Amino acid sequence: MTGQGASLFYRDWGAGDPILFLAGWTLSSDMWAYQMEPLSRQGFRCAAYDRRAHGRSSDPGRGYDYDTLADDLADVIEALRLENLTLVAHSFASGEVVRYLTRHGSARIARVALIAPAAIPFLLRTDDNPIGVPEAAFAQMRDAFLSDFAGWAEDNAEPYFVPGTSRATADWTIRMMTQTSLQAAGELNRIQVSTDFRSELARLDVPVLILHGDRDASAPIEITGRPAAALIPGARLMVYEGAPHGLYFTHKERLNQDLTHFIREQA
Repeated sequence: MTGQGASLFYRDWGAGDPILFLAGWTLSSDMWAYQMEPLSRQGFRCAAYDRRAHGRSSDPGRGYDYDTLADDLADVIEALRLENLTLVAHSFASGEVVRYLTRHGSARIARVALIAPAAIPFLLRTDDNPIGVPEAAFAQMRDAFLSDFAGWAEDNAEPYFVPGTSRATADWTIRMMTQTSLQAAGELNRIQVSTDFRSELARLDVPVLILHGDRDASAPIEITGRPAAALIPGARLMVYEGAPHGLYFTHKERLNQDLTHFIREQA
């Protein structure tokens, strides 16, 4: 049980230098199977957890703000006694990691890898953020998935992956998504699109690697990964040609190699 009243499911495979994986919006720890299985055989301790109201974690009906989610992350790190830790975050979870670092500090964190980050630096179009997306577009998308989440996920499955990805993989992903509380899906989308992380990114003090595909329809690199890399001191951006938002599956072999190299070169 976290300090904020949620019971979080986790998995913990292997032994060695620890990696903690954070799932994307409405996804669960299941998404990391194709990273955790091979990396746990290569001398890493691989852990992942289901965010509150996701997967097998409890659904407390509250706590859908970045401070609480960062505190949940801190509780997982403490419970598993993780030190010299690599955080690997996909999509929405990039915001959780940034808020954790600015709220709890980096004493336990050795490095961070952000995979297709979709919460940073700031998604909403404002006078001082002209590359952002208009609020009306986000509201329209949110109305669509709140009225038929399974149908919306089905409609967006093809651009999430690459041509030739199996139907079974798309169905697996949709099942993960629809296990998430609809309340959580809506509330987390609201904070994702409205939270401005720009000032927090400049305060990060650990090595950061950003891995992003140039065919990411969910989090276009020009409004997420590229400007985020420019704001984070010393961050490195690696662009995967032809990769979509679901690159953790479509480009898993390259991703696993790049993560392994990043961890070992920074050891």
